[in-house]
Amino acid sequence: MDVHTRENRSYNMSQIKGKNTKPEETVRKYLFGRGLRYRKNDKRLPGHPDIVLPKYKTVVLVNGCFWHVHEGCKYFKWPESNVEFWKNKLTENRRRDVVKIQALKELDWKVIVVWECELKGDNQTTRLNKLYLEITQREQKT
Repeated sequence: MDVHTRENRSYNMSQIKGKNTKPEETVRKYLFGRGLRYRKNDKRLPGHPDIVLPKYKTVVLVNGCFWHVHEGCKYFKWPESNVEFWKNKLTENRRRDVVKIQALKELDWKVIVVWECELKGDNQTTRLNKLYLEITQREQKT
């Protein structure tokens, strides 16, 4: 059973943004502070990636654990009310992510996914440092 009234739940959901979320801002501020320059939500690329680093031919997708179905994450839980709606909605989000990532890779873009949970607490610094290295280090070709 939902702990919120229908009106409260509706208001809460209406306040959720699709762009410029706190996790996105955290990643962007870190990258900018490290000297990396990027574009936000570039409409020329499939799916309008959150962060585009043309110099490194890399895109960063900052995914919310709930909205992008981060299986196994303690922050993701299938809703218990209006189950059919949410199952369809979240499954479609996940399917769209797969298509978007594949389209970017076919255009030779490196795709890095950062999950919201990776930016919480003590994990944040470690994940951001790893992200910087993933972006700036050239892959070794054998």
